[in-house]
Amino acid sequence: MPFTNPARKDGAMFFHWRRAAEEGKDYPFARFNKTVQVPVYSEQEYQLYLHDDAWTKAETDHLFDLSRRFDLRFVVIHDRYDHQQFKKRSVEDLKERYYHICAKLANVRAVPGTDLKIPVFDAGHERRRKEQLERLYNRTPEQVAEEEYLLQELRKIEARKKEREKRSQDLQKLITAADTTAEQRRTERKAPKKKLPQKKEAEKPAVPETAGIKFPDFKSAGVTLRSQRMKLPSSVGQKKIKALEQMLLELGVELSPTPTEELVHMFNELRSDLVLLYELKQACANCEYELQMLRHRHEALARAGVLGGPATPASGPAPASAESALPESGLGPDPTKDTIIDVVGAPLTPNSRKRRESASSSSSVKKAKKP
Repeated sequence: MPFTNPARKDGAMFFHWRRAAEEGKDYPFARFNKTVQVPVYSEQEYQLYLHDDAWTKAETDHLFDLSRRFDLRFVVIHDRYDHQQFKKRSVEDLKERYYHICAKLANVRAVPGTDLKIPVFDAGHERRRKEQLERLYNRTPEQVAEEEYLLQELRKIEARKKEREKRSQDLQKLITAADTTAEQRRTERKAPKKKLPQKKEAEKPAVPETAGIKFPDFKSAGVTLRSQRMKLPSSVGQKKIKALEQMLLELGVELSPTPTEELVHMFNELRSDLVLLYELKQACANCEYELQMLRHRHEALARAGVLGGPATPASGPAPASAESALPESGLGPDPTKDTIIDVVGAPLTPNSRKRRESASSSSSVKKAKKP
């Protein structure tokens, strides 16, 4: 069955199989032939609004003719541009001239009171973008390695900063919990014994959940054994349970005392205070280790001449900007700088952390034994 394609202007006739009911219908794929509407200007409009000293009318007509032929594919337009007859232009110059004329014609022909969508092309921004892309593409392997090194160091600094902020928040919670618990004990001692239960219910302190041990409440659980109130919750890790048992044995306290009402209450409070003491000792040891690490790092940077001054004594605090103080020149992966930044500031190993935690817990128990 013969058919013609409306997208073609030469009137070519083609043949293919079609249903008999589709005879005489337009070619279905002709709807995909989309063309760009390039504006047309008159001689009067060009002289009044579009005249430019850097462009002649013949060159402007040539630009718009190529824009219609190649559907605003400016790379192709730049390739087919007649650089022998006209001045040599870049792709940005062609775009700037075309969109400037389109904006002028849209303003002139617009009906007053209508909202116009005028195309804007920033030729300077496009030139800077291509220049930056060319510089990025022409980087040497040394410059690429230097940039990767700087990005790695930046990620390390950000990770250490987040870790310090988290440790600071946890330490503040522990200190607040210790102060709140001490204030609660002091209030209970001063209050009369008859009014003690009412006082406890009325002024229950807001202790953070991460401090001490939060035992479950069996008031609304039906019939329960009092010994169940002495079971440690699942939120307490095995590490803390072992440390707690060791501290209780050194203090001479039974691990499972007779579960009377008073003993259960006092035993739970004792274990909660011991866990809080253990966490405070651990946080204090971490802070002391970090302070010592920063001192050593500061002294190493001062000896290497990075800080531009003599090394501070061991008793002085290390500045907060010690880890971010890097030399301006030679920021590549230098082995000396890697040793100063990474090896000196390396985190604790699991074995050293366990030894220090056990030593701090045993020292705290010994101090508690002394009268």
